Amino acid sequence: MNFKRVMLHLFTGRAAVRRVFSRHTLAEIERAIKATEALHDGQIRFAVEASLELMPLLTGQSARQRAIEVFSRLHVWDTQHNNGVLIYLLLADRDVEIVADRGIHVRLEQAVWEGICQQMETAFRAGHFEAGVLAGIHAVGEHLARHFPARGDKPNEMPDAPIIL
Repeated sequence: MNFKRVMLHLFTGRAAVRRVFSRHTLAEIERAIKATEALHDGQIRFAVEASLELMPLLTGQSARQRAIEVFSRLHVWDTQHNNGVLIYLLLADRDVEIVADRGIHVRLEQAVWEGICQQMETAFRAGHFEAGVLAGIHAVGEHLARHFPARGDKPNEMPDAPIIL
């Protein structure tokens, strides 16, 4: 058990998310998702969580493991072309994870997603949360546009609004 991580999670609450992601920032994220989805046939979800609950934290749950749970809980896998992508931020750890459904995952190596995560985390360390998230959304959108170009009759299968867990 990592005592420093436990303490960080215990003292990072929803107020920290509200400080970093104002209403304006959340609206900008929603607009960015909507704009990039006009360019491709995929679906992007952004979720931010302040910290892990105590039991998962004590058992050593990683941000990646939690992101996979959130991917399932939000039904990001439930798209017509299996091309949903979750961008998940665990704020206490400043850790970004991207979970892609099988339709897009088979077309890109994990290193592509990890590169986007690293760019976002670099922006976060500099205190640029909005810019980091927007850059991540656009990067994911570029890959989706390359592999799943937009169709004229494409429905929006998932909400574009960010999720605060």
